[in-house]
Amino acid sequence: MPIQSQILRKDKILAGPVEVRQKILAEASKLSEAQQDQVFLGIWSVKDLLAHFIGWDDTNLHAVKSIAKGQIPSFYKHRDRDWQMYNAMLVKKYRTESLKELLAAVKDSQEKLIELLRTIPPENFNKDFGIRFRGYKVTIQRFLEAETKDEQTHQQQIIDFFKESK
Repeated sequence: MPIQSQILRKDKILAGPVEVRQKILAEASKLSEAQQDQVFLGIWSVKDLLAHFIGWDDTNLHAVKSIAKGQIPSFYKHRDRDWQMYNAMLVKKYRTESLKELLAAVKDSQEKLIELLRTIPPENFNKDFGIRFRGYKVTIQRFLEAETKDEQTHQQQIIDFFKESK
């Protein structure tokens, strides 16, 4: 049976990406049509960034299942500098022209991931299943912490873009 600290840690870990995603969706919703398609992050527009989130939610959903089975997530075979090729594939696969559809899909994809994560016992969030990638211990908790950090960075980039484009 999980101890209280494990339950609290799991709740905190699950709250992080949800909170950040809500803020991102709120920021993206404020953008004009022209701003939605304007490239502001390397080669990406806000629509591309949202497609990126959908893709990583799906990727992480499968990764969590792999980790729970003691297997290295399959997306690691696509590792390159800043995940450029993998991200490009995700954007191509999930991007649509409708911001409304993207916003709904981003919310839905995260809900599916969080729903799965709620079924994982708290003691398994930081459990060492013996999975390593380049010497790095792969855990569910580390996946979620990395996702939260990445989305916090992207949230700030959207905020900065919105301020600059006014």
